[in-house]
Amino acid sequence: MSTPIPPYTPMPSYDEQLPFTWSAPAPKPRNRGVLIFAGICLTALVAGAAGGAVGYVAARETLPTVVASAVDTDSPSIAADGSIAAVAAAVQPAVVQLNVTAADGEGTGSGFIISSDGYLITNNHVAGMASEDGIDVLFADGTHATGQLVGANAGYDLAVVKVDKADLPTVPLGSSAGLQVGDSVIALGSPLGLQGTVTTGIVSALNRPVTASGESADSSSFINAIQTDAAINPGNSGGPLVNGKGEVIGVNSAIASMGASAGQQAGSIGLGFAIPIDTAKRIVDEIINTGSAKTPVIGVQLDNSFTGPGAKVAAVTSGGAAESAGLQAGDVITKVNSTVIADGTQLIVTIRSFAPGDRVQVTLTRDGESITFPVNLTAAQS
Repeated sequence: MSTPIPPYTPMPSYDEQLPFTWSAPAPKPRNRGVLIFAGICLTALVAGAAGGAVGYVAARETLPTVVASAVDTDSPSIAADGSIAAVAAAVQPAVVQLNVTAADGEGTGSGFIISSDGYLITNNHVAGMASEDGIDVLFADGTHATGQLVGANAGYDLAVVKVDKADLPTVPLGSSAGLQVGDSVIALGSPLGLQGTVTTGIVSALNRPVTASGESADSSSFINAIQTDAAINPGNSGGPLVNGKGEVIGVNSAIASMGASAGQQAGSIGLGFAIPIDTAKRIVDEIINTGSAKTPVIGVQLDNSFTGPGAKVAAVTSGGAAESAGLQAGDVITKVNSTVIADGTQLIVTIRSFAPGDRVQVTLTRDGESITFPVNLTAAQS
């Protein structure tokens, strides 16, 4: 059973959102202001603001040949020796630095190229608040281009940026489904503005329920995260988490930090979190095709005072998926498919690992009896 990382700070209840928040660090600043989405607190999970802290990914010491890209078939292949150096050399050309200007200031983040015609993946907290013409994309070869925000989903902390360039190097998208604790990973990006930085580590946990607060409840992120001990710091946000084949298996989004005193930046303590690429693929595809992406919901409000185990339903949304399936206020949700639900945080991130329209089996306790209901997930109303 996955265990969220304490402590939590209460926030107002709202449909499908948890009453918990993590602090966000200041981004790596460039010239003037910085983007800060929340205050720093001890042992807080940190979602970096533009240029914020990020989880990074590593590769195995001995690596097989890379498979074809899920986006482009001309993605780089790994050298025959299969070393970490070979993986880094193959992936590095497709990793970019994003220098972002927004209403609140400027910051630096990371991203990676998924199509040769210029589509990039990054975090919403890096690019989602960018002003018009406010994204300067710095490529590995030292050239620059202006990036335009195609769309973003704050709930998943994902954004897509497009540059008007052709024949760009790309990195292949792998799968996060087969990851195991102990798998080696490589992280690439621009921590502290240091472009081209590579760090290594392992997958230290899977399905870690992670939340990070934005400027409002609607911009809070809920991630069923890959946890890694690869060194990550402000500026890494939005960069790729890469497996031993040189495939992206996660998008770095947050770190746990001991916090920072006034005027100082929180840094890595060996706990980073990445959005699984299997989840990111759906969001990114929808953004590219439609400009936005839908968020699945079960249609309940949660009892903020309930401490678990399980997630207690305070109310069901009229006309929503839960009401149609037969859930009631007072039910305690204990499992979704095979995933045991420890608390409300885990319920949210588990539901968000699916897509609107997916059918899940929700097991709950009602009056001391365990009951399972099939629930057809719906899309959150914007």
